[in-house]
Amino acid sequence: MVYYAFSDYLKQRYGEKVYKLPLALPVTCPNRDGTCGTNGCTFCGAIGAGYENLPASMSITEQITNNKAHIIPKYKAKKFIPYMQNFSNTYLPVEQLEKYANEAVQADDIVALYIATRPDCINEYYLARLNEIKQRHNIDICIELGLQTVNYHSLYKINRGHTLAEFVDAVLRIKQYDMQSCAHIILNLPWDNMTDVIENAKMMSALKIDQVKLHALYIIKNTKMSEDYLSGKIKLISLEEYKERVKTFLQYLSPSIVLQRLIGRAPAENTVFANWHTGWWKIRDAIITEMEENNLYQGKLCDYLNGTALKKFDTYN
Repeated sequence: MVYYAFSDYLKQRYGEKVYKLPLALPVTCPNRDGTCGTNGCTFCGAIGAGYENLPASMSITEQITNNKAHIIPKYKAKKFIPYMQNFSNTYLPVEQLEKYANEAVQADDIVALYIATRPDCINEYYLARLNEIKQRHNIDICIELGLQTVNYHSLYKINRGHTLAEFVDAVLRIKQYDMQSCAHIILNLPWDNMTDVIENAKMMSALKIDQVKLHALYIIKNTKMSEDYLSGKIKLISLEEYKERVKTFLQYLSPSIVLQRLIGRAPAENTVFANWHTGWWKIRDAIITEMEENNLYQGKLCDYLNGTALKKFDTYN
């Protein structure tokens, strides 16, 4: 096993394959409504990340029922994880969040709830209310945090609206409630280099984050980033370089951290650039093959924590 895949984790945790059910809530983002910005991140399109979502006008129960109707006959699925995916899903009144969350986890075949949000949309009161739902329904809850990079200069350039500090704060607070956290990271932002790739892995390991979801940057039509890309103001690395970055990231990442995926995807009709016009699964499989052929694996270079300078004193090893 060259990396700790999400599918392996789910089978270990729940005894069989588990399927995510994407959900859309009628929610926006503080980087859009004026709370911390109005134009959003430079890479974010008008519909956020929910390309496969059903309309947010449908109830949570309706979305789950429709998604199950598609997945169960195709995959013989028996266990599910509702995934509140689009925009910042904790950015609403806590009573409303609690209502949606309770509705999402009613069925006996629900084993966990995953919630995508921003680091600056986490606080202890919201976490306490989610923890009550977790305990009442005996499920896991994982908060997926959009970080993108630990390079705070790059965060400013993509108009992220928060810094690295908010991410660290959110992860530490989530841990206090025995919930899991997942970081979304883009490994090929135009201003990041291999040093940033390694620092991303080191920060995730030091914080003992539970899961990571890697993305390759895709350029959405009608965004500030698409304007900069088409005008030549920003350039993207090659596919070969992206694969090298993923392989390096994995080697520096703690082997206990789950990888939800190694690369994302977006519909061609919504993008001016996505995954070097190559199927995401081909890129993933190529990364795995190259790691196997070169005896590379997750955690191979994760030897930088717990006072490495003290290793010279054998008494404390």
